[in-house]
Amino acid sequence: MPRVATGESVLSRAVRIVEVFTSTDPELTVTEIARRSGLHLATASRLVAELVRHGLLARTASGRVEIGVRLWELAQRASPTLSLREAAMPYLEDLHAVVGHHVQLGVLDGEDVLFVERLSAQGAVINLTRIAGRLPLHVSSSGLVLLAFGSRELQERVYGLPLAPVTPNTITDPARLREVLAGIRRNGYVITNGHIHLDATGIAVPVRDGSDRVVAALSAVVPNDGQAYTVVPVLRAAARGISRRLPH
Repeated sequence: MPRVATGESVLSRAVRIVEVFTSTDPELTVTEIARRSGLHLATASRLVAELVRHGLLARTASGRVEIGVRLWELAQRASPTLSLREAAMPYLEDLHAVVGHHVQLGVLDGEDVLFVERLSAQGAVINLTRIAGRLPLHVSSSGLVLLAFGSRELQERVYGLPLAPVTPNTITDPARLREVLAGIRRNGYVITNGHIHLDATGIAVPVRDGSDRVVAALSAVVPNDGQAYTVVPVLRAAARGISRRLPH
């Protein structure tokens, strides 16, 4: 792979470009791409043009740049979450019909929870998560479940991070986080009132594979009206159904 004078490969630079797109910023100008990726404008412009030629990026009608359909297609073919999503979808649909607000499936990715599927409804309570969006593990109910059943090394890493708040209710104290994670392991679920938005409550349970390993978190986001405990049994039932469909 050709390398630049700094020793960085062209592929590494292309990855830096692709990574600047987020669920909240799906379209960017080349100048914004250069700034966010830390690349010289001329270099970013050249690489963007090449990625567009290959269909991995695309130009919008206004001349901005977005992720190309071909990149999405290739990602779908090889997605490690494909079988998980296929197993979960019937249960997500049933769960959504019962809950009537947001239901979602999240997996561990580094020190974040990555949301791989979500069902919502018009008029549902506010929810800041999106498909292919991510949040730090300490922030959301899904992230807390994944962290609780994650490795000791992961937990110790997160305890040492700056636990930035989203609302005044977000857990920011490592000692409090330890207590919450212990409660999740003991009870098998977590309820987070107003941790991401003061009007919303997150409820999450673990999803296990055939080897009893936690591979995902199943969650619902409902109004912060004190009714969250009624959602726990249906979440647990749905998680058990998903687990039965996962390979051993």
